[in-house]
Amino acid sequence: MNLATVEDLPLEQQWEYLLTTLEATVGKKPADLNGVLFLVGVQELGQGARRFTKEQKQDLMHIGICKVLSLSSYYELEYIDEDGWPHYQLLRALPQTGLDAQENLLKMHVIEYFKNL
Repeated sequence: MNLATVEDLPLEQQWEYLLTTLEATVGKKPADLNGVLFLVGVQELGQGARRFTKEQKQDLMHIGICKVLSLSSYYELEYIDEDGWPHYQLLRALPQTGLDAQENLLKMHVIEYFKNL
C-alpha cells in the first residue's frame, strides 16, 4: 500500500498513513504538521540531515509550507541563494478560512507532495 492507494480514504486516515510511513522511513514519527513541514523543508534544502538553529528550523518550516502550496500555485520558487536556500514568492492569497480549514489545506498538499516523491 502507498499514498496513491489510500487517496479515497478520508483526509485524517491518509494523514495517519503518511505519519506511519514517515516513521518507518525516518525512524521517528513526526509529532504534528509542523514536524512534517520541517521534513519537507529539509528535503527541499537538499543538504541532508544536520543540526539547525531555531531560526533555521523556522525557515525550513516556511520552505516546507511554500513548497507544498506551490503544488496549487500559491507560491513559486523565486531563486536559490548562495547558501543553497530556496526562496519563494507568493503568487496569490491563501483562502481566508478558519485554522482547521487551513490545516486541512496544508495536510492535503503535504500528502500530494509525498505522493510525488
